[in-house]
Amino acid sequence: MTTWTPVRWARNGDIELAHDRLTEQQGGEPLLLVTGLGVSRLWWPGGLAEALAAQGFAVARYDQRDGGESTHLPPTATGNPLTALFRKRGESYTAEDMADDAIAVLDALGWDSAHLFGQSLGGAVAQRIALRHPRRVRTLTSVSAVPGDVAGLGTLRHIRLGTLGKLARMRFPATPEGDVEAGIALVRLLHSPAHPLDEQAARDMITGLADAGSHDRHSQSRQIGAQWHGPAISRIKVPTLVLHGADDPLVKPAAGRAVAARIPGAQFVSLPGVGHDLPEPVWKGVALRVRRLADRKGTGGIGRTERGGEGPRPEGSD
Repeated sequence: MTTWTPVRWARNGDIELAHDRLTEQQGGEPLLLVTGLGVSRLWWPGGLAEALAAQGFAVARYDQRDGGESTHLPPTATGNPLTALFRKRGESYTAEDMADDAIAVLDALGWDSAHLFGQSLGGAVAQRIALRHPRRVRTLTSVSAVPGDVAGLGTLRHIRLGTLGKLARMRFPATPEGDVEAGIALVRLLHSPAHPLDEQAARDMITGLADAGSHDRHSQSRQIGAQWHGPAISRIKVPTLVLHGADDPLVKPAAGRAVAARIPGAQFVSLPGVGHDLPEPVWKGVALRVRRLADRKGTGGIGRTERGGEGPRPEGSD
């Protein structure tokens, strides 16, 4: 069973940020998991963290502001994540603020720098951290994410609108039971098609979260509406790995390719049969790739595209 330290707290101004560390590999190379839209750090698969620890990393995770146990901002007018994308400025905070939150967590952990591993919105946030705080980032792994410097219509270019519509139509009561059903619906929608979904295991996991983040539309709107005012991702200089599920139902694989193409020396890896999640069969391989990226630090990027054991896919399959 995966074990984590008791929850600890970092502070960025008035924002308190919940975080913890995997108890394995306390002396390993620091690696921070940056979580996705709305959900808490508890959504990270314990087995993935253990696979990373087995590769010599000391793994920590945190709740972004407006997620999990971290500070939630007061209600704002926008309660629709799609609408929030088109606002000229965020109603509560900026994307720079979210990047600075991660640095506050590193400070609280006593880490001068760390490898970053971000998924979905967390991948975009990780890209922004590498831009805003390059000396604090050893390597960057961006998973199933859009380019961190896009906004509005630029973001929609990378999203499957049909899936976005399904997410927008989901409605669940604001009760513990509603939280669980919202989480299960999200897992069903985003899971990897080549890997059978163990729905009972997912239900057990989500029941233990006590987390409304998967259907807290106001918090999600504030997170997704946070605007980036910094440089383009082409300015990222740290060794970068871009992973993307070949069958991602939410973010088009072309988004991952765009990220890799624009970051000098970045490597793109397509994960066959993988959706907008990271199922158990890929954990060991993903961790090994992150290890190789860390070992490559300082030797220059390879700048190539790979498929995770899959033959060529037809053009237009994105």
